[in-house]
Amino acid sequence: MAKKKVIICFDYENDRHYRNLLDAWDANSDFEFSFNNITPSEIQSWNIPTVKGELTKKINQATYTLVLIGKEANKKHKDSVEIGYKNWQNFEIARSKTNKNKLVAIKLNSTNDSPDEIYGSGASWAYSFTKEAIIKALDEA
Repeated sequence: MAKKKVIICFDYENDRHYRNLLDAWDANSDFEFSFNNITPSEIQSWNIPTVKGELTKKINQATYTLVLIGKEANKKHKDSVEIGYKNWQNFEIARSKTNKNKLVAIKLNSTNDSPDEIYGSGASWAYSFTKEAIIKALDEA
C-alpha cells in the first residue's frame, strides 16, 4: 500500500519532539508505522506571508493533516491578526479543510485545549500519543 502523504501540524516551540518521534517511528523497520512526512523543516523566516506560503504549499501536497494538540495548541499568537487565525495551528487546520485533507487530531494530554478550527471538521481523534492510537486514527480518517 502507498504511504499516506501527511503534514504534521504542531506547535514548533513546544511540541517538535513529538514530530521527531513520528519521523523516528517511520524510519524504524521494527515498527509497523509508515507515512510520507511532507512537513516543512523549520521555516527560516519571521515574514508571515512567507510562512503562510510555505505552509500552504505543503498542505496542498498532503492528503492528511495530523494535528498534534499540545498545551499551547489554542493559545492566541501575538501576530494572530496578520495570520488571520488565533495561531498557526488554526491557520494550518483551516487551510487543510480548504484542501480537503483528512484531519487526524492527536491529544498529547487529555486536558489540552483543542484548536478552534478542529471542531466540526470531521477529524478522526486519538486521545493518546501512542503508535497504535495514531495508526488507528489515520486509518479511520
